[in-house]
Amino acid sequence: MGLLSDAAGNLAAARAQMALSLGWHIVIACLGVGFPLMIVIVEVMARRTGSDELMRLAKRWAQAAALLFAIGAVSGTILSFEMGLLWPGLMATFGPVFGFPFALEGIAFFLEAIFIGVYLYGWDRLGPRAHVASGLPVIISGVASAFFVVTANSWMNEPAGFDLVSGKLVHPDPIAAMFNAATPIETTHMILAAFMVAGFLVASVYAVGWLRGRRDRYHRIGFLVPFIVAAVATPPQIVVGDLAARFVAVHQPAKLAAMEGLYTTSNGVAEHLGGIYYSDSLHYDIEIPRALSILISGDPNSQVVGLEAYPPDQRPAVNVVHPAFDIMVGSGFLLLFASAWLGLVAWRRRRLPKSRWFWRLAVISGPLAAVAMECGWIVTEVGRQPWIVYGIMRTADAVNPAPGLPIGLFVLVFIYTGLTVAAVVMLRRLGRRSESESFGGARP
Repeated sequence: MGLLSDAAGNLAAARAQMALSLGWHIVIACLGVGFPLMIVIVEVMARRTGSDELMRLAKRWAQAAALLFAIGAVSGTILSFEMGLLWPGLMATFGPVFGFPFALEGIAFFLEAIFIGVYLYGWDRLGPRAHVASGLPVIISGVASAFFVVTANSWMNEPAGFDLVSGKLVHPDPIAAMFNAATPIETTHMILAAFMVAGFLVASVYAVGWLRGRRDRYHRIGFLVPFIVAAVATPPQIVVGDLAARFVAVHQPAKLAAMEGLYTTSNGVAEHLGGIYYSDSLHYDIEIPRALSILISGDPNSQVVGLEAYPPDQRPAVNVVHPAFDIMVGSGFLLLFASAWLGLVAWRRRRLPKSRWFWRLAVISGPLAAVAMECGWIVTEVGRQPWIVYGIMRTADAVNPAPGLPIGLFVLVFIYTGLTVAAVVMLRRLGRRSESESFGGARP
């Protein structure tokens, strides 16, 4: 009985620790996926034009990427320990089928680390083509690393590749587990989000400079390259997000009901924007008649399953999932608007927008993209509750029952506070260096 009570008390602490670790690490991970592509693009531009300004920009970005990679390695290591420490029930039961993507992610991580080293220390030691080529494995391994990790999460949402006999896992098939039905949509959604977060975050720094009057080529390209990368990723992300909602409607209808704050199963269901959920319904929300039925099936009279179809202990927390979903969608469309604004002005006027409102929107685009991505993970993870493996294992059955687990939350707060302060201080120091200073003391 003591162990059972400890497990119940540990559940909230374990969830909080995992949420803090994932929420912090995922932003750094996005920069690790998207930033290398931007660095290589600027280096190619610098070499083709012979621009010292652009070469300094590429080298400055490479320094920042190296710093972020080191910090991400620390937070990623913490996460790898937490999987076993916080959720031994999950790893003990499903490790043979669930652990394979993490092994592949480790290989991708080490390849990325190797080629980051080659890229950083090869500026004056490799020929131009060889140096650019050394950056390509960094891009590929970063994307691969994200892919492998997200396949593990997609498996938790759509478990496959095994049989359970008397509670024991048999016939494990790690390949089938990795390439489950949720993998194509979830991995694409996350990788596009990574390029959006990285692009808009980096661009927002130079948008601040633009508003302060720094409008030379260094700052113009520093804004344009990451913003364009993010802008290109935004329209397909909207499409993939729509496909993801349709997938959830079929495979996890309880999650969709929580996303929409829908209690009663009915036909011709409206889309609900905003509102607070209580007494089995949304209040103070805005309804778009029949829009939800149209969005998930194309039929304005189609049926949508409500929360009433599930026992109370199998319903996600609506007042967490629903606002997170609304914020994610709203932020995505605002970023799409910013991208279209730049594209339209560039197409019609062959210049950057002059409106300060555009640049103010560009400044907040980075934080907005990060918030949208975090809200997307809240929808994915909280919307799956109470299951850690959907429909098979409850989160409460996977948590570590050992006493003292809540202490880890305070330790993590201390660690991530230190990492945040270190990252901000180092990046600010890097940004304050003279733009004429070259990487490693050598001129390009």
